[in-house]
Amino acid sequence: MGRGKIVIRRIDNTTSRQVTFSKRRNGLLKKAKELGILCDAQVGVIIFSSTGKLYEFASNSMTSVIDRYNKAKEEETQVANPNSEIKFWQKEVAMLRQQLHIMQESHRQIMGEELSGLTVKDLQNLESQLEMSLRGVRTKKDQLLISEIQELNQKREIIHQENVELYKKANLIRRENTELYKKVYGNGDTSGVNGAMPIESELIKEGSNGPVHLQLSQPQQQNHASAGAIKLGYMTECTFI
Repeated sequence: MGRGKIVIRRIDNTTSRQVTFSKRRNGLLKKAKELGILCDAQVGVIIFSSTGKLYEFASNSMTSVIDRYNKAKEEETQVANPNSEIKFWQKEVAMLRQQLHIMQESHRQIMGEELSGLTVKDLQNLESQLEMSLRGVRTKKDQLLISEIQELNQKREIIHQENVELYKKANLIRRENTELYKKVYGNGDTSGVNGAMPIESELIKEGSNGPVHLQLSQPQQQNHASAGAIKLGYMTECTFI
């Protein structure tokens, strides 16, 4: 058999009325909790019994639910009544002007102006605020300087490595030029090699931080044969005379 319909009217029997209230109150609170969890809704339920006892449930907090309800009602009233909307914006403008005045006064006091009306305690609070602000500025400045120093050190290391590689390449070119000079002029005259390619003899050490100076010169042609021929011709002329 199906459950019969219950007539919705006040229950005259006090005991039955109390039992029904307890059952339906628990069911209502349970449904409200399930609605808040399942649908991510902000739910608030307030129940007063016939004896004046309070029962309540709120998904977050009853205060936030009531505040949101009051705000929503004010917005509905403002939309319905243009005069109320004008009053609302006038109130907002007045509040913003008051906040701006407070901020301007605080700024002047921080800059050291209009301090005559402040008490010793106010001056101490202002001094503490300035010290905290100065400490924060110094900390930020130190962080920026440390970051710049680290970046410069990284660039210096990169440039140093590039200088080392360039010097190695220059040293390799010098050795190749020496071998080539020996093949062209022979191994007997080493002075020509040293004179033709004046390169620094000090090698840069890996890991040193000193600057690198590279200097290369093309081998100069030494005309020893022509000089000997001129000298021999001169001596021959002297003998015939």
